[in-house]
Amino acid sequence: MSILKVSPKGKFLYKTDKIASDKSISHRCAIFSLLSDRPSKIRNFLNAEDTLCTLHIVESLGASIQKNDNTLIITPPKTFKEPTSALNCGNSGTTMRLLMGFLSSLEGFYILYGDKYLTSRPMKRVVDPLRMIGANIDGRKDGELAPISIRGAKLTSFNYNSPISSAQVKSALILAGLRAKGVSTISEPILSRDHTEKMLKAMGANIRSDECKITLHSMTKPLKPLDIIVPNDPSSGFFFAVAAAITPNSKVILKNMLLNPTRVEGYKVLQRMGAKIEFIEKENSYDSVGDIVIQHAPLKGVVVEENIAWLIDELPALSIAFACAKGKSLVKNAKELRVKESDRISSVVKNLKKLDVQAVEFEDGYEVIGGEFKTATLESYGDHRVAMSFIVAGLRVPITLKDTKCINSSFPNFIELFSNLGNVFYED
Repeated sequence: MSILKVSPKGKFLYKTDKIASDKSISHRCAIFSLLSDRPSKIRNFLNAEDTLCTLHIVESLGASIQKNDNTLIITPPKTFKEPTSALNCGNSGTTMRLLMGFLSSLEGFYILYGDKYLTSRPMKRVVDPLRMIGANIDGRKDGELAPISIRGAKLTSFNYNSPISSAQVKSALILAGLRAKGVSTISEPILSRDHTEKMLKAMGANIRSDECKITLHSMTKPLKPLDIIVPNDPSSGFFFAVAAAITPNSKVILKNMLLNPTRVEGYKVLQRMGAKIEFIEKENSYDSVGDIVIQHAPLKGVVVEENIAWLIDELPALSIAFACAKGKSLVKNAKELRVKESDRISSVVKNLKKLDVQAVEFEDGYEVIGGEFKTATLESYGDHRVAMSFIVAGLRVPITLKDTKCINSSFPNFIELFSNLGNVFYED
């Protein structure tokens, strides 16, 4: 168990291009490279526990992987290998759920497992629709929990109306649909993160997006290989955005960030609260990329109830901004928070109360009344985003945070970068 001490250092002006590479894009680069018959070139791939699990699984399926400085060359196999052992997804729900879709139509037998946190997360949201189109999938509690077993099968085309907006569910079904004979459609209540559609379309997949509905045709030939520079992750950068927003006379400039509209909603909420934020687009190939500038300003409470699927990773950090704002903030329609790496509604509210912040937990969200913090010892609950969010709280008062190893799953250099903003040291 790693115990971290954090305390305020004062105002800061900080510019960085070292924010962790985008985790969602990195996962997809590794998996989507298997859809081509030529080598994919991926620069700035995220070198973190979650994405390395995906990369190792891709290699276990027969791909050849070469690393040269900051460039990754993934050469897909001519024939996929049936692995001799179970495939470890670590703490990554993205890895497990996307691979369920990919492997469901791949000849062979596969077992996906993960750590104690991943094996408690719900999987039937992906298992059930895949079973409906002919996939042979099983797991604990009739497929609700991992380990998950998959026997590759021939899939049929489908029309699926998802009851939830989830990029992981949607992506799993798209990967299955690419090898399901015919034309398939997927609909969701509101648009979830759309990296999968954009990347696959750029690779040559016959896929069309119309608001919240996707239409895709099965692959008739291998897709074009990727040639991509993975942008920096706006969800990882968001901790630094909140840090600037809550620290008087402070400013942060985040370079080479993914600016996809479904990924910067947290920054938009900070803008509504009063923070000064500017988006500067620099390029747009696979997606929009550029810089984000964040400056402190007095914050006010806000109601967050729309576009929750675009905010699911940023809400823990936003809770720190809420706690520093004037007035009351309310999060609604966010029940999905309960099935992330931890129950993030419970985790956030418990830690806020330890800081002496008034917070109330609801089934689908929480309420926070801004106020002064008191020094406290906080828990990460094994959740990397909860851990990093409450490290940011240490810019207001000294805090102690238990069990910080989970940060390595998405942002291994977080502590190194954050030490430019606050005082941080590990306790034996």
